[in-house]
Parts: sequence; structure tokens; C-alpha cells
Amino acid sequence: MMYSQKIQKAIKFATKTHEVYQQQKRKGKDIPYITHPLIVGLILARAGASEDVIVAGILHDTIEDSKEPKKVTVEMLTERFGENVAQLVSSVTEHDKTMSWQERKDEAFEHIKSFTHDQVLVKSGDVISNLSELIDDMRADANDNTSKAFASFKGTKDQTIKHALRVIPALITQWPESPLAGDLQAVGKELEAVNSEV
Repeated sequence: MMYSQKIQKAIKFATKTHEVYQQQKRKGKDIPYITHPLIVGLILARAGASEDVIVAGILHDTIEDSKEPKKVTVEMLTERFGENVAQLVSSVTEHDKTMSWQERKDEAFEHIKSFTHDQVLVKSGDVISNLSELIDDMRADANDNTSKAFASFKGTKDQTIKHALRVIPALITQWPESPLAGDLQAVGKELEAVNSEV
């Protein structure tokens, strides 16, 4: 079954977390945040990922972005979606928000070196979705002669791009045969090209 009850349940859970409880928008835009985890799920589905990986992709930001009194936990995801999904989500989650932006990104980068193939897939789907959107925003800025793309980011433009361009080869090194390796390379080259133009 291509569209399973577990995937449907994950979509409902993620929608409640991001849209209903947090009312999140994409950075600097009037676009519902839920579009991002749904795109990640779509990327993973098209890559032939397992049901649990697709579900984890849809849920990948629920722990990181939720707040009290509707805080999502690893235990909550384990109860609803199983230990495998919960651990996949936890592996791509920045747990300590008290750390600086750079510290959080450095820690997340180090985690890639111990990723399983499934963890590589979830992180790759997230990176491809985020960078594709960022590239579009950078192009829009160039056309409008503005600089809005990075206005809502905690890291600077240079920090954000530098981090992205080191994450991509780290993911590919961890699993060179990943079905998303080619997409990662392509989005990395596109980011470099757009950055050199604007």
C-alpha cells in the first residue's frame, strides 16, 4: 500500500504540531511550515525509502519545533509511530536550543559521521528541501534587488551557506550510494552558482 495509515497518521500529527499548535510559517514568508515536512516526505517517497523513513521525514521537525504545553517528545513518537521512527527523528533533531547557532550546527554536523543509511536519507531530504527553497529565495532577492532570504536566519548568510556546503559532502561520504546523493550534489552546485551571482 503506497499511502498507508501510518503515513496518513504522521501527516495529521505533523499538521497539528506545526500548523494548529505552533502556527508556524517558513522563515520570513507567509507560507505554512507544514509544506516543508510534506516536501521532505515526498522526496523520500520518490527515492524509494521505506515507510518508516518517509514517516520520519514528515515528522522530522516535530520535536525540535514544538513547545509546551504541546511539546513533542521521543517517547510520544515511540508510542504513536514506533521506536525506529522516533529514533530517526531524534537523530536529526537539535535538542539543546540554549547552545549558539554555530555550536548547534557543529554538533549536528558531527552526528552525520555516525548516521545509518536511513538517517542519511532523512537528513538528505531535509537538506534538499531547505536548500531548494533557499536558492529560489536568493534568486527572488536578486530579481527584486533585496536581501530578504537570510533576514530571518539565526546564522549569517556566509555561515548558513558554509554549513550547507560542508553537510552535503559529509552526507555523501557517509553513504555514497544513497539514492539522494545525486540530488545533494546538484543542489550544492546550484547553491554555489547562485551565491556567486548575487
